[in-house]
Amino acid sequence: VQLVESGGGLVQPGGSLRLSCVASESTLDYYGIGWFRQAPGKEREGISCLRSRDGQTFYSDFVKGRFTISRDNAQKTIYLQMDSVKPEDTAIYYCATFRGFGIVRGEIKGTYEAWGQGTQVVVSS
Repeated sequence: VQLVESGGGLVQPGGSLRLSCVASESTLDYYGIGWFRQAPGKEREGISCLRSRDGQTFYSDFVKGRFTISRDNAQKTIYLQMDSVKPEDTAIYYCATFRGFGIVRGEIKGTYEAWGQGTQVVVSS
């Protein structure tokens, strides 16, 4: 599967941004689809996963209540609605297919199969 992210940019603290990810094929065949991010000098952080078999969504604690993952009816585009963003949300955001995941100390730890090139999000005033 090919994944292409878009929608990143500069946003002020407290603002909103919506990221999109277009897949080259239906994402229903994968265990899950979701997002992770990576800031310079930091480890990858799992953000959210949408589990295909039941549509249940999962979030890491540091974005819970602020970010929302969704998928369109054709199952080829997923979104990450980011609200109440903080400077610490600054990172490159990647869309990824999941083979599985766990939650460790409130953070999603995914086993990723494929991911896109990423889209940069900068939260700054």
